[in-house]
Amino acid sequence: MEKSARRDFLKLAGAGAAGAAGMLVPATLEGAHGQTAQTISAPAKTFDVTAFGARGDGTTIDTPAINRAIEAAAASGGGMVRFGAGQYLCYSIRLKSNVALHLEQGAVIVAADPLPEGQPGGYDEPEPAQPWEAYQDYGHNHWHNSLIWGDDLHDVAIYGPGRIWGRGLTRSNSPDSHNRANRRTQGVANKSISLKSCRNVVLRDLQILKGGWFGILATGVDNLLIDGLTIDTNRDGMDIDCCRNVRIANCAVNSPWDDAIVPKSSFALGYLRPTENIEITNCYVTGAYEDGTMIDGTWKKFDPSRRVPHTGRIKLGTESNGGFKNISISNCVFDGCQGLALETVDGALLEDVTITNITMRDIVSAPIFMRLGSRLRGPADSTRTGTLQRIIVSNVVCSNSASHLGCIISGVPGFEIRDVKLHHIYIQHRGGGTKEQAAAQPLEDEQKYPEPNMFGDMPSQGFYVRHVKNIEMSNVEIAAMADDARPAFILQDVDGADFFHVKAPASAPVMEIHNASDVNTLWVRGMKDGKQA
Repeated sequence: MEKSARRDFLKLAGAGAAGAAGMLVPATLEGAHGQTAQTISAPAKTFDVTAFGARGDGTTIDTPAINRAIEAAAASGGGMVRFGAGQYLCYSIRLKSNVALHLEQGAVIVAADPLPEGQPGGYDEPEPAQPWEAYQDYGHNHWHNSLIWGDDLHDVAIYGPGRIWGRGLTRSNSPDSHNRANRRTQGVANKSISLKSCRNVVLRDLQILKGGWFGILATGVDNLLIDGLTIDTNRDGMDIDCCRNVRIANCAVNSPWDDAIVPKSSFALGYLRPTENIEITNCYVTGAYEDGTMIDGTWKKFDPSRRVPHTGRIKLGTESNGGFKNISISNCVFDGCQGLALETVDGALLEDVTITNITMRDIVSAPIFMRLGSRLRGPADSTRTGTLQRIIVSNVVCSNSASHLGCIISGVPGFEIRDVKLHHIYIQHRGGGTKEQAAAQPLEDEQKYPEPNMFGDMPSQGFYVRHVKNIEMSNVEIAAMADDARPAFILQDVDGADFFHVKAPASAPVMEIHNASDVNTLWVRGMKDGKQA
């Protein structure tokens, strides 16, 4: 893109953030890794959707008018498309390069209910099926069947403080769904914002309410900034798939039925592409609250008798064909949800990850879960068990965690997780583990879908470490709120483990070691210093 055109877009995007149409706007635009463009002042070209026929009355379908405004902005070389206060009932909104959408306070883009089956119109059709669709879930293979979508674009922005409400979106519409109501693919949409093969994208200060299968699906997007979003949804909050140079900051996501913030690396583009250079910082994730009650401020928790997964976590995977490289997760809060999950099971590498300054409360499964597996959902001629290595987790505090799983770090026979360091970690769990649980021998299940509960109740209350080479734990404490008969640590097929300044409950053995070598301890309460195996 020419320098002048890029400069014009920065001016327009800054104007959108300020919400000032046709004025001289001082603007800065933060880059994907915190860089800030030079402050500028310029007249903004603004295209108000009402000037193109949008009503914003909550009953008129405003999609044609909105798409005309976007096309006019793009044809003029770029501009800001303005949504004033109102409810804009829409089918598929098609983004264009060099265009920013600005949703002012009180502006809501509402996903319309699908038209009756067989009636023409409604949402855009999903793209034609491709040979590689079997390698990832249906939702990852299609982008056009969305409320707002962009394909092969550059310099695009969507700003708040308005809201996107996925009222008429489906949570799943796979043709092989067991639910007949979800088998329909024509005229329905399952994503709030969907982006494919784009670059230079900013999503800032938005609210997404009940966003469908994905609040945001970004696939093959480079230079992506997601900042200040509030997502209160009934499936995934945001999936960042095969993307590069991404910063996710200052976001709050309530996603009790699925994951909150999910870097993935699927085969949806038809070739292997890693997800790399990713920062996730200053975010709050939860699965504790009924969807919609975080945004409206009532913070209503689910009835305890209702079966809810409370997923709401940050997870790398499950789709993991292209790999993960150079990932940083910092200063995040987990509340009433599952814990951190790092998974590579489809043949790719997962390496060079730092996770620091994490607080967790009321975790419903494993606070820390690392899994190198052999599901190998990918092209048979090129898919082999991958690698999971060079991981540092530090400064983690977890309170009132469920006890049946503990933390799990598990490779598979012949393929070890390597070079893991965990330090300054405090995990308080509810306790109550039994001798029968302590005697459990988890199956390998190399090809099984990776989840912390995949092995059943675990025989350790702290960390179960299996098929690992070179692991270090220092300044780690496991605390049980009730007596627990399980050992704090179990090492199975481990080559090289150093434990320094570790504290565990006195009601059970500190450590069990099976088929391990070069295991060393220093200042581990309840154990002698020195080599243990």
